Amino acid sequence: MEKKANKSRHLAAISLIVMGAGFLLTIPVQDTLWGKLLQGGFEAGLVGGLADWFAVTALFRHPLGLPIPHTALLPKNRKRLTEALVKMLEKEWLTVASIMEKIKKVNLSEIILTTIIRELQSDHVKKVFHTLIKDSIEKVDFTKLTPLLEKELKGYLYSIDSSKMLKSVADGVVIRKYDEAAFDYILGETGKWAATEEAKQTMGKVGKQLIETTEADGLLKFAIQSFSNLVNEEKIGQMMQTFILNRIVNVSRPDNRYRKLILDWIKKELVEIDKREKLMDEVNDWKIKLVDDFDMQPQLDSLLETAKDRLREFVNQEDFVDSYVNPIILQYINDLKEDEEKMSSIESWLHVKVAGAIESNHSKIGVLVKENLDKLDTETLIDMMENNIGKDIQWIRVNGAVCGFFIGVFLTVFKLVI
Repeated sequence: MEKKANKSRHLAAISLIVMGAGFLLTIPVQDTLWGKLLQGGFEAGLVGGLADWFAVTALFRHPLGLPIPHTALLPKNRKRLTEALVKMLEKEWLTVASIMEKIKKVNLSEIILTTIIRELQSDHVKKVFHTLIKDSIEKVDFTKLTPLLEKELKGYLYSIDSSKMLKSVADGVVIRKYDEAAFDYILGETGKWAATEEAKQTMGKVGKQLIETTEADGLLKFAIQSFSNLVNEEKIGQMMQTFILNRIVNVSRPDNRYRKLILDWIKKELVEIDKREKLMDEVNDWKIKLVDDFDMQPQLDSLLETAKDRLREFVNQEDFVDSYVNPIILQYINDLKEDEEKMSSIESWLHVKVAGAIESNHSKIGVLVKENLDKLDTETLIDMMENNIGKDIQWIRVNGAVCGFFIGVFLTVFKLVI
């Protein structure tokens, strides 16, 4: 460490030179009254200045380099001085109680929140946030969420009440008259099929087989056999085709009695579908089996990868932090500031943590001071002390010389009077 010039030494040395020079200059005029007064003053000032010089010098080193007893007090007692300084810092000046007394006067939470708000506006913090979020997205394996999502989705599907869902669907069908539309659609498709040649032939074959395989006795058997001999498959098909098409046309009319009966029956079945417990149990079992057999993993993996791509594009916007991240943080901080109870709780928590940190590390203050002092050699340490407190100590020499001068004048006057 570079030594600093101690200007106060020059001032003290000048005072000694002045006193010594004054003493020498007053020797030729010592027989006069003024000569005696001045010589007495300069003589006492020189003695006082030298005595104080010796005392001040003895604190830091051996005067004139001579190993005079009880001199160089500070170098000889360096260890005791260091220990006393450390003890004074720990036990008197920087005690845990005194530090905490000062800390209690500081609103730590307000300082922290204000600092956060200020730093959020800096380009460096924005860049750090942006980089951190982008890196987090890249490092997160979204597909690891697949088992969790699959479990949650299946759990949700298991929890769905099949009877309520089916009832809701049935009510919707009735309200929107989908049952009538479905009935008309079935009639239309059946009519289209029944009008084809293929349908006529099929119905002819089925009818012929039905007649021939019908078992009967007596007159009924004779009548059936006679009818079978009179008609062939084509005639039976023609008859059945005409019958079905006519019935479809009739039932398609809005005022048809049979149509109303059929639709009323369908509506009743739909409205009371939840009362059919067996059907509901079957639907529920079917739902559970369907959910159990459904492998969602490929679809969920694809969905999560797509979500990651969308999230990456969203985060890569230049104004992402300004538009989305900072407003959320600032809103949270503002809400927190308005909640006095939370702020008080945070402030108390911070003081407790700071107190704990101070108490557990308080001894390190003394250790740090001691370590820094031990790093300095004795000469450097003495030089530092002289430069920091030496000015006031050197004034002891100046004051000794000046006070000695006036005391010498006073004593000379006293001797002349006596």
